[in-house]
Amino acid sequence: MIQLQNINKSFTTQEIFKDLNFKLNAGNRVGLVGRNGSGKSTLFKMILGEETPDSGEIIIPKNYKIGTLKQHLTFSKTTLKEEAALALSEEMQYELYRVEKILFGLGFTQADLEKDPLSFSGGYQIRINLAKLLVTEPNLLLLDEPTNYLDIVSLRWLSSFLRSFDGEIILITHNRDFMDSVCTHTMGIVRKNIEILQGNTHKFYAQLHQNDELYQKQKIAQDKKVKELEEFIAKNKARASTAALAQSKVKQLEKMQLLDDLSFDNTLAFDFNFKESPAKIMLEVENLSFGYTPEKLLFKDINFHIKRGECIGIIGKNGKGKSTLLNVLARELKPLSGDISSHPSVSFAHFGQTNIDRLHKDAILTDEIHSANPKLSTQSIRSIAGAMMFSGESADKKISLLSGGEKSRVMLGQILAQEVNLLFLDEPTNHLDMESIEALTEAIINFEGATIIVTHSEELLRRVCDRLIIFAKEGAEYFDGGYDEFLEKIGWEDQGESGKARERDHLGGEEEQITQKSAPKSSTKENKKLRAELVRQRNKEASPLKKKVEKLEEKIMKTEELVSELHAELIELSNSGDSASLMEVSKKVAEEENKVEELFEEFEEVQTQLDEILERYNTQIEELV
Repeated sequence: MIQLQNINKSFTTQEIFKDLNFKLNAGNRVGLVGRNGSGKSTLFKMILGEETPDSGEIIIPKNYKIGTLKQHLTFSKTTLKEEAALALSEEMQYELYRVEKILFGLGFTQADLEKDPLSFSGGYQIRINLAKLLVTEPNLLLLDEPTNYLDIVSLRWLSSFLRSFDGEIILITHNRDFMDSVCTHTMGIVRKNIEILQGNTHKFYAQLHQNDELYQKQKIAQDKKVKELEEFIAKNKARASTAALAQSKVKQLEKMQLLDDLSFDNTLAFDFNFKESPAKIMLEVENLSFGYTPEKLLFKDINFHIKRGECIGIIGKNGKGKSTLLNVLARELKPLSGDISSHPSVSFAHFGQTNIDRLHKDAILTDEIHSANPKLSTQSIRSIAGAMMFSGESADKKISLLSGGEKSRVMLGQILAQEVNLLFLDEPTNHLDMESIEALTEAIINFEGATIIVTHSEELLRRVCDRLIIFAKEGAEYFDGGYDEFLEKIGWEDQGESGKARERDHLGGEEEQITQKSAPKSSTKENKKLRAELVRQRNKEASPLKKKVEKLEEKIMKTEELVSELHAELIELSNSGDSASLMEVSKKVAEEENKVEELFEEFEEVQTQLDEILERYNTQIEELV
């Protein structure tokens, strides 16, 4: 475990932590929450030794390894195996089986080992970095926004993996559903200190609210008592007969430990400016198709309409065309075929991933918001800037001085400034903290117009979306139902009926690669029966091989440990000059090293057989979809 004792940290005039104390116990998986700028990443840097506290002590046990998952994906080798092997320590540089074991566990195959790391999808590139981290055998994982740029499929896999990690975890993520699925405890940076409890974020914030209410009641009662004492002293200190009594009240007042006023962090305030419209149907799409070349379409013949008050979610793996569809609907890209029609009174706003580049870097923040609606008064613009957490002097900053998250808030401010009845939102929760995401979610629910949203947040999908457009292997399909209904009727591929039940319980999927169905709304009963039988046969054939792989892994690890012990013994014997014993131990080392090679050859053979069985059955199952 690690301990932080009486930590104080400031940057220039801003105090980040004051007398902060924290203890991480064995096996704890802790979700770290707090407003943007509250010090979450600074806390990580101090644990890693990259930042030094102004005062206090950080206690880390000897030989306790801390690993952190890098967000930036940079690869220097041309094969997956070589890239992952970079993480091996100098004394382990030839023990490639350790690397391969972890890569196989993360879903890579034997054939993948010789592929270029850059050829894999974003989700699998994250797994490469995770493999490199796990090769170092850390006791603690520090994960700062590991969900960035991952699609739902990769998110569900990572959630399942982290729940089975044998060690401690501290996780920072804006994805509340993901954090709650992984963590045993929630810890928050609140008023420059730490609050922690066992349970999820909902329990944490409920307890925090309850604590604040109790504190406020105590503060009100104390303020009343202080006022009574001050009034008594003022009335009686000048009278000789009551001066002694007044003096005792002064002493009582001096001994009181006065409670400070609670300070509350700013929260984003969303109130979309709805434009009245007589139209019931806000947008109608007929036979819509698009591709950057006619030979390779991203989606074909999509048909749907959206009514006032409805929300449609666009979901699927990264790179399939979700943002492109939104850009086509927003008339930023011209479709190859099909029609997009709307009532003349319909006015839309588009929050896009690339729209951030359209902000004028030399413009003042309030001027940029004002450009979205020149009719608004200066006071209204200032009010919108304040709602986006830009108050006072910060509202007069230049765009070029803002961070990526701050620029996203400016774009949201531009949308709030417009009179609209149709919203196109592409990953609007990126760069927002949990409280701000909650505020945005409520605003979408309360918006009188229509919303079409691209998001990988399962919680947001559940709460706001009435229907879905699902990007599968080939193009996109319209689904007339919400996210939970999609999980029940279609779900994520390769999980069977039990997998669908797990999805309904927000528990994620199996650790095999999950691919999305390209089916329409439902499957036939016959196909479901055949599919269930194939899953049963697959598990029956794969089960003994999986057990054999596990036993071989265990044997390899034990033999390797013996080799390490023998190497240590060789060093001692070489210093002692006992040549006879030295030759005997050298012989044992050679024998055990040969045994490792033989075991690993057998491991690769069994793993290949297992991969072939899984691939054969998965192909048959896909054909039934």
